[in-house]
Amino acid sequence: MRGHSQIFYRTDPPLLALVNNQSSRAAGMRRSAEGAQLACCKEFASLINYGSLRSLNTLQWKRFSIIGHSMGGNVAGMFSALYPEMVESVVLLDTYGFLPTEVTDMFTNMRKGINDQIQYDNMANERKERVYTYEKAKERLKVANPYLSDQSADILLERAVREVDGGFVFTRDFRINLKNIIYINIDQCLHVLSQVKAKVMLLLAKDGLFKTFTLPDGYADRICKSWTDQKATFVEVEGDHHVHLNNPEAVSSVITDFLQPQSPDQTESQSGNQTSRL
Repeated sequence: MRGHSQIFYRTDPPLLALVNNQSSRAAGMRRSAEGAQLACCKEFASLINYGSLRSLNTLQWKRFSIIGHSMGGNVAGMFSALYPEMVESVVLLDTYGFLPTEVTDMFTNMRKGINDQIQYDNMANERKERVYTYEKAKERLKVANPYLSDQSADILLERAVREVDGGFVFTRDFRINLKNIIYINIDQCLHVLSQVKAKVMLLLAKDGLFKTFTLPDGYADRICKSWTDQKATFVEVEGDHHVHLNNPEAVSSVITDFLQPQSPDQTESQSGNQTSRL
């Protein structure tokens, strides 16, 4: 599951149950592997998981592993809590899997999100697709995601744009930029987290999201403690929020090893050492 900047209409061939957030720019209408349209608005997390479940039913996957980056990791966390019987393992890339909000901020944010959506809808007839040259489209993508390398930007642009007369237009749904209207508080977050039964690894970048984005005081510690109580594995790697894209070698072996089936003896021997750092 991709994060914000990585959700576009075209999807990759499935890798496990790849929930990208670099974004879960799962907003708007996405095409499934079969070409069907799925309504996956960020504002309605239930629809994101509805779309995921419909796709999985089409693929006839009964049990699988999920890799989720950034907001896609939040979708992966929620899906794993809602359907624990379906999820074998979860890898959360530079995310805690849930993003709680202080209760005092919820309704202010909700009102802004609703007003933004109404304003967006009212301007529908005035909006025109902006046409870019390839280089300008790449420049625009990197402005929004300054940690992307040139090569990573080129990779994303393979699915991020489509060619039209005069240049290229972006394929993502810009409603993803509107204020979210669905939130959970820290107590709800910890309860939902406790419902996850899968094997979980939090693969965090040393200079990643939480260097620039801060949760309310004490929230990160409480979430990490809950994951520790769930016997989750924590791994820290050198890199930024997009390390899996900019330097996939830094994470690929870690993820591959984690997803390998383990014998009961291996599981028992590792139960006392759940935290590792690279």
